[in-house]
Amino acid sequence: MSSPATARSEGAARARRPARNRGEREPAGTLPVARVIVDVSLPHLDRPFDYRVPAHLDEAAVPGVRVRVRFAGRMLDGYLLERVEDSAHGGRLAWVEKVVSAEPVLTPAVAGLARAVADRYAGVLADVLRLAVPARHARVESEKPRDRTIPDPQPPDRAGWEAYPRGGALLDALAGGRAAHAVWQALPREDWATRLAEAAAATRIAGRSALLVVPDQRDVDRLHTACAAVLGEDAVVALTADLGPAERYRRWLAVRRGSVRVVVGTRSGAFAPLGELGLLAVWDDGDDSHSEPRAPYPQVRDVLMLRAHREGAALLVAGFARTAEAQLLVESGWASAVVADRATVRARAPRVTAIGESDTQLVRDPAARAARVPGVAFEAARAALRAGRPVLVQVPRSGYLPFLACASCREVARCRHCAGPIGLPRPGAGGGGAARPPAGGSGPDAAGGGAGAGLPACRWCGRAEPGFRCGNCGSRRLRAGVVGAGRTAEELGRAFPGVPVRTSGGGSAVLDDVGAGPSLVVATPGAEPVAEGGYGAALLLDGWAMLARPDLRVAEETLRRWFAAAAGVVPHGDGGRVVVVAESAIPTVQALVRWDPAGHAEGELAERADVGFPPAVRMAAVEGPPAAVAEICDTVLDPDRDPPEGVELLGPVEIDPPERPGGSAAGRDEIRERALLRVPRGAGRRLAAALHDAQAVRTARKAPETVRVRLDPDEIE
Repeated sequence: MSSPATARSEGAARARRPARNRGEREPAGTLPVARVIVDVSLPHLDRPFDYRVPAHLDEAAVPGVRVRVRFAGRMLDGYLLERVEDSAHGGRLAWVEKVVSAEPVLTPAVAGLARAVADRYAGVLADVLRLAVPARHARVESEKPRDRTIPDPQPPDRAGWEAYPRGGALLDALAGGRAAHAVWQALPREDWATRLAEAAAATRIAGRSALLVVPDQRDVDRLHTACAAVLGEDAVVALTADLGPAERYRRWLAVRRGSVRVVVGTRSGAFAPLGELGLLAVWDDGDDSHSEPRAPYPQVRDVLMLRAHREGAALLVAGFARTAEAQLLVESGWASAVVADRATVRARAPRVTAIGESDTQLVRDPAARAARVPGVAFEAARAALRAGRPVLVQVPRSGYLPFLACASCREVARCRHCAGPIGLPRPGAGGGGAARPPAGGSGPDAAGGGAGAGLPACRWCGRAEPGFRCGNCGSRRLRAGVVGAGRTAEELGRAFPGVPVRTSGGGSAVLDDVGAGPSLVVATPGAEPVAEGGYGAALLLDGWAMLARPDLRVAEETLRRWFAAAAGVVPHGDGGRVVVVAESAIPTVQALVRWDPAGHAEGELAERADVGFPPAVRMAAVEGPPAAVAEICDTVLDPDRDPPEGVELLGPVEIDPPERPGGSAAGRDEIRERALLRVPRGAGRRLAAALHDAQAVRTARKAPETVRVRLDPDEIE
């Protein structure tokens, strides 16, 4: 029992000790400060914030885990980036409230890549992390990992790559762990999936991992099958958004934990958390599917370039065609071209025929330039069918009959009353627009009960147009502007009785493959199935419609679609024919006839450099209400803010109003404008930083208008 003096001494000590409330938290003993990126998509808050780590979360709060923190009075999600000893913040720090999961899902490499992508595209780190890290699935995290039997990597078969003079050197570089950069143009009829699988196998010999990104699910399935055949079923995993949240997270965790070292995926797979990366590859980098539709709108090719640079990995940009961006990589010396010699290309390519390439063709078929399917196309199709091979017919539009045009000058037929497009009535349609006019009437308004049953009618106001006269040339004859895939299949079925006709895409199911027998396959661009043994012929219809679109990349995109279709045709030595229904004098058509994607890309890049368009320059599109667009541009161009060197302002111009959720167009009071900011390539980072800062100024003062900012946009018109 203590003495009274001892009791008084202990009481005094307790009085001097600061009182603690019940449940008061104590900071962690070491590295008590956590730097957290909070899930907030506001540019002025695009930075890590410091929080105190409580002692009871000390072991669980490791870099990369998901956490919950209090931010601006709300509980928000975030990622713990690192633990440090002190904070530069002078005030009181809030606590980390919860570690959501002990699984460190954000690796330092992916965090650094996400920051680099956000900086390049004037975006916010939190937005990029939503693209990079899938949503958590608690049940999947608690599952026992599946045992995988992965055989030791074996040297791949080099025969396929030896067709390219630099192909063997590329495999040697990958097997040696060197960071080779290459742009590969695949030969016609090339089994590109197997070639990429062989490149991944060479990378695995060096003990490094491989990431292969393709545009869509069909390509994922094809490439995954090829990789499984070369590397083993358990050695590769496919990551796509179509898997569903549970299965996607299960496979993603297998990659994060190091169980799988080869990943095949679509654009979301570009951020797969692979360690020791040795190869990054993208197939068909010009495909629209490689561009992310959500802010900050990164493009897969650029993401993989940043990742290859940061992690010292090899990069392979591959395809049947070549984009201007890939050509810039070659011309700058950053990447080497892996192409076959001309003799090999000529031996592997089908014979390509254009309209008007010789006087003999026009003498035999004087109407070839006006016909939708000229005689030379019918001859090629008949020869392929007689040889027992399928025929591919590429149609640029889906549907039945999208619109009508003058038969003489091809001017779009317009309604005399409202200037809307004239079309044929759709079977079974009701209401206005393109509705079928009722029979038995006599008034001018056929949609309202006139005598125009079955006549061409305006798709906007519904009035029939029985007495059409072209305002450009005076002709009274109409023709289909672009006949859709459905109508084309019907017409070809009548032209080739007894021959099976199959459709792929354009409202129909997309076919993965077709048999080797004689058949007609009508497909929209991108939906062409693989033919067993190859197609005997390919008919590329409505080439003028493909090339007439008002778009910066129209020539490049058209040639890419044509090459993709023509690459499935057997060589000319086996009777393979490709007929492109377009004038032979057009440079894009000439590139197809010569099978010269590199030459076309070189000319395309030179033309863009002359007019100052990407990728020769860096350009940003700013879209939104006029006042908001003007504010962003004025902030970027403000001389007091040190604007990017050589920055130019183009516009602004008014653009089409957005659609309301119900599908109707917005009113004219919701006017939107687009302005373009252009700088030399060397000032691209400065432009992105200036745009980020300009948006931060607006969000800091809680500006209500939404502004869309895209770097190097595709939709420049």
